[in-house]
Amino acid sequence: MANSPLNEEDVSNLQAQLHELHIEHRDLDQVIAHLAVSPPPDDLLIRRLKKRKLALKDRILLLEEMLVPDIPA
Repeated sequence: MANSPLNEEDVSNLQAQLHELHIEHRDLDQVIAHLAVSPPPDDLLIRRLKKRKLALKDRILLLEEMLVPDIPA
């Protein structure tokens, strides 16, 4: 987004996206934990899920930064 301030609709949409990403991130964590202990572990699948989880975390951080108002120096 540009440097323009977010309106209420934008904030609401970002918060909804953030909520969904947190849910997906938590679900991936549970799936990875389950796959790691289930014999035989599928290492390739676990690596792919972990990579997806990291990408979600990056997106979560970006959205959280967008929701924090700029504070003039």
